[in-house]
Amino acid sequence: MTAAVSLSGGRHGSIALLLRVSDAIAAILLAADLVVVCGSVLLRFCFNAPVEWSDDVARGLMVGSAFFGAASALARGENVGVSFFRDLAPVRLRALVDAASALLVVLISAYVAYNAIKLGSLTAGQTTGSGLPLELTFYPMGVGALFMTVFAIDHLCARPLPDIVRGLVAIAIVTGLYLGWDYLSPATVPSAGTLMLIGFFATLFGGLPIGFALALAALIFIWVEGALPGVIFAQQMARGIDNFVLLAIPFFILVGYLMEANGMSVRLIELLQRGVGRMRGGLNVVMVASMVLFSGISGSKMADVAAVGSVLIPAARRSKQNPGGAVALLAASAVMAETIPPCINLIILGFVANLSIGGLFVAGLLPAALMALVLIAVSIIFGKTPAESPAETPADAADIEPQIPVSGLWSGAIASFGLIFMIFFGFKSGFATATEISAFAVAYALVVGSVVFRELSFTSAAHSFVQGATRAGLVLFIVAAAQSLAFTLTLQQVPHAVGDFMLGLSKTSGTWLFILLAIGVLIVMGSVLEGAAALIIFGPLLLPVAVQLGIDPLHFGVVLVIAMGIGLFAPPLGLGLYGACLIGNVPIEQTVKPIMGYLGLLFLCLLVIAFVPWLSTALPRAFGY
Repeated sequence: MTAAVSLSGGRHGSIALLLRVSDAIAAILLAADLVVVCGSVLLRFCFNAPVEWSDDVARGLMVGSAFFGAASALARGENVGVSFFRDLAPVRLRALVDAASALLVVLISAYVAYNAIKLGSLTAGQTTGSGLPLELTFYPMGVGALFMTVFAIDHLCARPLPDIVRGLVAIAIVTGLYLGWDYLSPATVPSAGTLMLIGFFATLFGGLPIGFALALAALIFIWVEGALPGVIFAQQMARGIDNFVLLAIPFFILVGYLMEANGMSVRLIELLQRGVGRMRGGLNVVMVASMVLFSGISGSKMADVAAVGSVLIPAARRSKQNPGGAVALLAASAVMAETIPPCINLIILGFVANLSIGGLFVAGLLPAALMALVLIAVSIIFGKTPAESPAETPADAADIEPQIPVSGLWSGAIASFGLIFMIFFGFKSGFATATEISAFAVAYALVVGSVVFRELSFTSAAHSFVQGATRAGLVLFIVAAAQSLAFTLTLQQVPHAVGDFMLGLSKTSGTWLFILLAIGVLIVMGSVLEGAAALIIFGPLLLPVAVQLGIDPLHFGVVLVIAMGIGLFAPPLGLGLYGACLIGNVPIEQTVKPIMGYLGLLFLCLLVIAFVPWLSTALPRAFGY
């Protein structure tokens, strides 16, 4: 017994050390990316000396940071997956499924690591367009995936040995059944595409984290088809995130964490509470307004939910409100904020569908305003007055940070709006790209926190970089895995088949049917997939059809993002709703009834947005997009 404890302690001590190393590498690579991007912009505009290699270096640093960040997220168990169906299973079956999932995570991580490192050796001597060694992109990816493999093995070893054995036997039986079927009657074996879909939905509903379920689906196709080498899989994963545009994702996520660390978030929320605390349903109005403001700054929905929810959900409890209803409104506000720039999903959709990101940012403003007004109106109509709820008073609202004077609150608000102005001015003036603007937003948040507010220490800034790199790694790993799956779908000509089917249906039944079908697809797939994955797979499938039908692509893109957001927060599968419940420390059962009411209202708003294109196209036309 003593030896076992010592071994376990030693193993966990080694894993903790490895996690610190992974955190440090991910954060340092992200910080280096920030320096490269800001430096290249300043040299270009101040000294007319463009740095030719900056984009290549920035992309390579992002790929490395993403995989080390994803490894850290895996070590902490932060990977999201659909747990609803797994939780319905009997305890013994659930243990078997969990063990099999842990084994698959080890297998997938090791396969990515091996092929990424192999790809690095195969590309040795090749260079990028600016002359930098190409293998410098793949080796960090492989080492990050190697860290991921070690963390996955640690999670697997934490399970009881009988469960591990049963999981291994289950995977071996499924593999053996396929090989036996293929040997005895190859003509009747389902196609690689069919097996890919079966494997994807089986593992997804079994609770396998979404990024790994997407990667496994692509691997099933590659293994069954047998014609593609494994390095193609690693190459497609790298290609999925090796793009300068996507670098805006980790930077905007980092801005969200820095806002929380530098005091900007608390100042904004408290100022709103003091301003509307006397209104009927004032706390709920503050929640919606806070999500509007934070989404216009940070870009990361979960960072927004965490920043707003960590302050206002406890305030709702103090004011005797139903915490389940407060979390439901928080989740609905996050759906509303999906089209408020600089939303990450708008950036991803613009990237995969080749749409103007600035145009998407502008197109989403009026639809978001419509949904925000509806949520605020409902909050006021059905909210309690201060007389009915004495706890919900300006005095209690000020309990969040009573030491901050009003002048300090206004300085926080001015600093926040300065960040919003920087983002929109940068897009409209053409001074910088989305990625470059996001980098300067990080620099702005660092300066405000350390110089103006003097609340951002080196330690808290470093912690924000670690959190930002980890969260960005989670998102970008899903993007990379979705790209590998999208590649296999393209090989099977699925986009062409879907396009032909949708076009034929619309020609016989009308464009309105196509729009309704697209909304339905994104709501359903948004509920079972993380938002980025749903957009990466279905955005390129549906947008070309919409363009052929005469639908404005910016308008249709906004509709897709809102539909995806509704699915992401819809019970019982919506992963975003689970995240909001965790932040609010509320069981999901308490949120189901109120969230369905809010989502019903947002769905009606979505129908208005979908069939009144002016709401999405007026501002882009006015701004020249």
